[in-house]
Amino acid sequence: MIPVPPRSEGLSGTLPAIPGENFRAGWLRDWRSAQNSDFVRKVMETYATRIFLMGIALVTTVVVARLLGPQGRGYYAVAAAIGALGVQFGTLGLHTSNAYLVAKQPQSLAFLTGNALVVSFGFGGLIALLLAVVFAVFPHVLGIRGAILLLALLWIPFGLAYTLLQNLMLGVQDIRGYNLAEISTKVLPLVLIGFFVLLRHVGVAKFFFTTVVALVVTCLWVMRRLQQRFSGRPQVSAAVFRDSIRYAVKAYLAASFCFLVLRADLLMVQHMLGPEQAGYYSIASTMADYASVLATVIGTILFPKLPASLSFVLLMPGMLFLGIHMVAVQLLNSIGYPKSVVIIWGLCSLFNVMVNLWAIPHYGIAGASVVSSISYFLAFAFVMWVIYRTSRGNAILENR
Repeated sequence: MIPVPPRSEGLSGTLPAIPGENFRAGWLRDWRSAQNSDFVRKVMETYATRIFLMGIALVTTVVVARLLGPQGRGYYAVAAAIGALGVQFGTLGLHTSNAYLVAKQPQSLAFLTGNALVVSFGFGGLIALLLAVVFAVFPHVLGIRGAILLLALLWIPFGLAYTLLQNLMLGVQDIRGYNLAEISTKVLPLVLIGFFVLLRHVGVAKFFFTTVVALVVTCLWVMRRLQQRFSGRPQVSAAVFRDSIRYAVKAYLAASFCFLVLRADLLMVQHMLGPEQAGYYSIASTMADYASVLATVIGTILFPKLPASLSFVLLMPGMLFLGIHMVAVQLLNSIGYPKSVVIIWGLCSLFNVMVNLWAIPHYGIAGASVVSSISYFLAFAFVMWVIYRTSRGNAILENR
């Protein structure tokens, strides 16, 4: 049999596939598959929610800054920081372990919910009480008192309950409920602020009251939505708590140190420079936070004549390294959260506080911004070094 030579391109018959067409066909197939993927749908839904929330938060930031002025904005931001710090230190890392454990053992949801409520209103309430005593003994530490301080302390147990319960929603893959809760906590305060403006009742305490109301309402809604997934009432279990805390403690320490780096500078600016400079710095910090998610929206709130603009620019390098760190550290999380990450953030938080003691009196909020950027870079650099050492060690073990 005489072999038939291969057909040349351009002759009649079946032509060989064109690489570009193969690529396009494969891309379309992958795109259709992604559209049908539950994971991709949830990711896109959450990302769209984040963009929407960013817009709402930007509007709220502008409204609060315009109506309250720099000084009022400073008091507002400090009250929010006190509440957020109380929540952060009150979680005990359970926000991380809750999502992990309920995903592995859905039947434990009732126990995890009950434990979350006990920790929130027991331990969180204790933190609020201790802070109330501290501010009563040292009333001039941060310069806030009266109704605004009471609301900031009330924020702690409810904020803690919201955080722990919301992460349980993540664990049971109720992503839509998670996103709706986030929308509620951002949209409802803006609506209530508009109501107060119409009544011509403008003030720091009234505006902060709207955030507390939104938090309480959303927390109750999240609780009701979770209860639909288990029969009976939430239950308390010491055994489940022990399992949770063993997983949570390392994440708790690292997150707490990280949060100190992110928020301690605002409290130090308030103490050293006063509420007006704290207001400017809080706006710069808020814009920097937004830039780490979607930089293009910054122009909507970047006031060219605002003194905090320089602080915003100085915070940008740090936000770049912080964003890279947040992605890179997930590799370490997947292999057991090394203790070195806790040590890194502990040292960075100590560096941040100690250097700010010198930088803020000499250079104001610009100094605080530079110190924050340096702290974020140091955390990034050390975590990348840990990843390098860890991956190198694993490679050596695999070659043996």
